[in-house]
Amino acid sequence: MFDDVDQCVRAAQSRDPRFDGWLFVAVATTRIYCRPSCPAGVPPKVENMRFYPSAAAAQQAGYRACKRCRPDASPGSPEWDHREDLVARAMRLIGDGLVDRGGVPSLAAAVGYSVRQLERQLFAELGAGPLALARAQRAQTARLLIETSTLSMIEVAHAAGFASLRTFNQTVRQVFALTPTELRQRAARARPQATHGTVSLRLPFRAPLYPDSLFGPLAAMAVSGVEEWRAGAYRRTLRLPHGHGIVSLRPLPDHIGAQLVLTDMRDLSSAISRCRRLLDLDADPVAIGDLLRRDPWLTEAVDKHPGRRVPRTVDPAEFAVRAVLGQRVSAAASRAHTARLVARHGEPIIDSVGELTRLFPDPVALTDLGPEELPLPRARRTALTSLVTMLAGGGIDVGVGSDWRRARAALAALPGLDPWTVETIAMRALGDPNAFAPTDVRVLRGARVMGLPDTTVGLSAHARAWEPWRAYAVQYLWASADRQNRLVMDVCWGAVSR
Repeated sequence: MFDDVDQCVRAAQSRDPRFDGWLFVAVATTRIYCRPSCPAGVPPKVENMRFYPSAAAAQQAGYRACKRCRPDASPGSPEWDHREDLVARAMRLIGDGLVDRGGVPSLAAAVGYSVRQLERQLFAELGAGPLALARAQRAQTARLLIETSTLSMIEVAHAAGFASLRTFNQTVRQVFALTPTELRQRAARARPQATHGTVSLRLPFRAPLYPDSLFGPLAAMAVSGVEEWRAGAYRRTLRLPHGHGIVSLRPLPDHIGAQLVLTDMRDLSSAISRCRRLLDLDADPVAIGDLLRRDPWLTEAVDKHPGRRVPRTVDPAEFAVRAVLGQRVSAAASRAHTARLVARHGEPIIDSVGELTRLFPDPVALTDLGPEELPLPRARRTALTSLVTMLAGGGIDVGVGSDWRRARAALAALPGLDPWTVETIAMRALGDPNAFAPTDVRVLRGARVMGLPDTTVGLSAHARAWEPWRAYAVQYLWASADRQNRLVMDVCWGAVSR
């Protein structure tokens, strides 16, 4: 995109919010960088505009963030969610905080490249290396903590991942042109601060967004103790790198309201990244809708409910286990099996607001799962034990930085995992936007309702026109197939939807 300067200029001059997160517009005369949609004043002269592919690149070039449009808080680039190459995998891992936890060598090892190769690829595409990208994320995490928590500045610096208070102060001044104290004072005038240990924030998204397609399924499949729908919000427990947390996510017209309670504030950036991924908030619904709308059989459905997202997961290993437990059984049976597993093996926690009681057990905790603990057919029990053994031992990686093809092949090689399960894990755990399960009963039923081919072979051939967004087409097929599920979503959504 950055080879086409005219397109970048048009995006900035039209203040088109669709390009927020795709590019950053810097002004040479003011040394400020903004979102393309920044509403401040008259657009700068073209000769003064500079375009950068990341906030980190703009910061590295000596620009500070606009105080009005807050470009560092814009939706993330949709590129990192629908690509499986090195740069996309690295960006997902940086977003999850891997560089802060283990440094650049850990990131390079996770993606299977040398540090030099990794740095070269990131700089070529994003104009910044992994350290600069992680620094930009630390700055944004620090800003959130300064503005929304009661932590002292020393605690904020530590929680955001800075090595020293001096580095923290310098970075905040350079990026935001304000001291940490000035940032907190400005925020205090705008809204009250949260209590100690909690952070309240807004999660932006690219419009349109059809929230029922996210919150309905999440609420309908909520597992007792781990998830719940309470007072118009989806709540769940989080297993995080330094501790655990509880998040409450509430759909609102122009953002998702999030409240996080964390045992260790160093997990803030990871928690935010996982919540955004759960709700698919960095997707580009306009591009997806434009492609799917070309199919006359989908046009009406897309026009009626634009902005459907693919509900994903905060914990890929957790979802893989839940997908196996849900093979060839009803939703109620799947929830019952999963709740039983959680009650016996999940780590207890305390929830002062609702009825969340446990973390979902990690694969290591399930490796000694006895055959008598779950009333499952032998084939599915074998599939489950094989899966958790491979996940615990590192034989299968379904995390945010995983290689999708390799993970698919490893899952398919396990005994008892059918194609539906593999593709469901690919869609919601791996995050592959092109995942597609033509053998799924609901998919075929939805195809029949919409007048599409309702055989596996016929639908697979027709679905080639939906690439690379077949997972989003599945959401429309499921919605057409399952009217009862639509009723469940309406009940869960309740007064918020009205």
